[in-house]
Amino acid sequence: MNPRELGKVAVLLGGRSAERAVSLKSGSMVLAALKKRGVDAHAFDPKDRGLDALIAERFDRVFIALHGRYGEDGTIQGALELLGIPYTGSGVLGSALAMDKWRTKLVWQACSVPTPHCEPLAGTSDFGAVASRLGLPLMVKPANEGSSIGMSKVRKAADLPAAYALAAKYDTLVIAETFVEGVELTAGVLGDMALPLIRLETPRDFYDYEAKYVAADTRYVIPCGLPPDSERVIQDEALRAFKALGCAGWGRVDLMLDHSGRPYFLEVNTSPGMTDHSLVPMAARHAGMSFEDLCVRILETARVTGRGGAGVE
Repeated sequence: MNPRELGKVAVLLGGRSAERAVSLKSGSMVLAALKKRGVDAHAFDPKDRGLDALIAERFDRVFIALHGRYGEDGTIQGALELLGIPYTGSGVLGSALAMDKWRTKLVWQACSVPTPHCEPLAGTSDFGAVASRLGLPLMVKPANEGSSIGMSKVRKAADLPAAYALAAKYDTLVIAETFVEGVELTAGVLGDMALPLIRLETPRDFYDYEAKYVAADTRYVIPCGLPPDSERVIQDEALRAFKALGCAGWGRVDLMLDHSGRPYFLEVNTSPGMTDHSLVPMAARHAGMSFEDLCVRILETARVTGRGGAGVE
């Protein structure tokens, strides 16, 4: 598409979530890439400016580079639907479901998408019983946060209350999930295509915030090392997991591959990072697509209305 046909573009970045710092970096890189391709792109931080400015400044479409609450959970998507402004990524339903890890799992279980056993936690939970039911080690997570914020890996039942307390600082809904020992993989999605899988390796306890955005010793292995036929099977299953939640446009599906080679899907990111450490740009580059071309491709998928859900394959 000719850059002029994309019109005046607002790159939404920053926002009010716990992932604001990452979003500012993602948005700045997207903005620079779009400008480099000749797109009339402008930074727009919803924390500082009201959405009425999107109308007043006559933006034709929006690239959502927000992460976390108010940007990745269906709220901004609903506002843009009402304003009639095309935007990138999943619609209201897909965004809201994917942001909520607990309800993501309920949908996946109904669709027979393999996912680790989990259950919600509360301050009154019998933590010893939870550990017995799910087994150790466990991952404890705020259900509606990203970037591994508030997450802990728990090896002893006695440590569950502290892990719950940490996660509860970020969300009223906290889940405990069976930890799958094996290989961590991620599958970028662009339109109806799954990008090459990336294997993640870190000397840290798990792929946490530090490993994602700061550490220099995190390894991103691509090709991921699986036989091509095995990789295609997982890519197809990742697309099915993505579409089961009503997600569309682009995103990223995270999973673990246990020692027997069985995949277990963890979550979907509907507005993944677009920083120099980010995974979707890395996979796209391996597939022969530059960062600038990736940003334009994502922007070209911007739509409005009728995007609540996609069928389950």
